[in-house]
Amino acid sequence: MKKVIGIISIVLFVIVFFQSCAAGVGNALSNTKEVSGSAGFILAIFMLIAGIVGIISKVNKGMTITAIVLYALGGIIGLANVGHFADLQIWSILNLIFAALYVFHMFKYKDAYNGIESK
Repeated sequence: MKKVIGIISIVLFVIVFFQSCAAGVGNALSNTKEVSGSAGFILAIFMLIAGIVGIISKVNKGMTITAIVLYALGGIIGLANVGHFADLQIWSILNLIFAALYVFHMFKYKDAYNGIESK
């Protein structure tokens, strides 16, 4: 599950990144003092890094927690800065869902994270 979420995150990074660049240009041209474009850019970077860390983490508890924190931070930053472009809210909620799925994965396979072989 972690590898699938990581791959989806890397693919979505491209979409969110370019969408946020367009939103940033729109914010600059409309002169509304919104920062949703910049927040989307930060969310996209967090999504990319968390996806890469999630893919390479296997059963490393520290790396999994790092991915959870990055997904959660990206989601919180995105939700806090939703402006005129409501797509940022969708990507933020998706990041929070990914963080929750990683937490669920950690608790489901806690024996593997503690070094205990499961039967």
